[in-house]
Amino acid sequence: MKECKEQNFDATGFLPSFLGTFERVKGNANFYGMKQLPQMLELGEIANEYIELMFPGRCGRERVGLSLQEILLDQLNLVSSGLMNQIFLALKYEHPEEEEEKLKEKSRHIINSINALLPQIRLNLKLDAKAGFEGDPAARNIREVILSYPYMKTLVIHRIAHELFRMEVPLIPRMLNEYAHKETGIDIHPGAQIGKSFFIDHGTGVVIGETAVIGDNVKIYQGVTLGALSFPKDACGELIRGARRHPTIEDNVTIYSNATILGDITIGKNAIIGSNVWIKEDVAADTMAVIQEPKLTFRELNGRRR
Repeated sequence: MKECKEQNFDATGFLPSFLGTFERVKGNANFYGMKQLPQMLELGEIANEYIELMFPGRCGRERVGLSLQEILLDQLNLVSSGLMNQIFLALKYEHPEEEEEKLKEKSRHIINSINALLPQIRLNLKLDAKAGFEGDPAARNIREVILSYPYMKTLVIHRIAHELFRMEVPLIPRMLNEYAHKETGIDIHPGAQIGKSFFIDHGTGVVIGETAVIGDNVKIYQGVTLGALSFPKDACGELIRGARRHPTIEDNVTIYSNATILGDITIGKNAIIGSNVWIKEDVAADTMAVIQEPKLTFRELNGRRR
């Protein structure tokens, strides 16, 4: 911000009341005085490097003279180092009194665990790409799906963030998925469990909540919400965090655009959910759920009814 050289303003009189909103001890909304925190910008770069790791060459990077093994090793070292440092910062934020060496060792252990899962994650991503190709007649080939379809970028990030979430890594999983949300318009909580061969067509406006469970071979369209209907509370009226409150979508389900499915309910195998429905109860397997066809009214431009 450029300083105004023509006129200065003295805000001293406003400071005491504003300062009063900052707790004298570290509060939940205060970051002043803390050491470095995980950074969204760096995590976004790491997310893109994971995409490059899963599909080498996708970002157009040339590595002349290197074998695939050398390329993968370089990329794996790059993402491992970057993510390990961000995890350390998150752990330091969560456990400020713990020894740094212990936190560094824990960060290294988490990265080792993630790296051990990468083969299965990549196999799942290949199935996701195949599902997109088979589910969209506009797709010319699987490479087009990997390169240009937004859901693939989201799923690379989500499948890694989900494992970090399961390992109870603070901050990082949500920050990664919020980066994907910003990039693609697809909002998936890192806690959501997603099966094999998942395809989100178009993607814009899709919301999938924390405790949602999605089976294999599920296809959803833009604007779909898998959300919570209500939030369970304890005897003191506080929210019970992590409680089941989102839908379970079983295998081979198709959900069309702008459908809203709420609560801890089940959509059975092979079900088809039509556009614009609002569902708060179980849908049996092999069932189609659609709203009653609305009546259309046509008027000529001069206002006469046709």
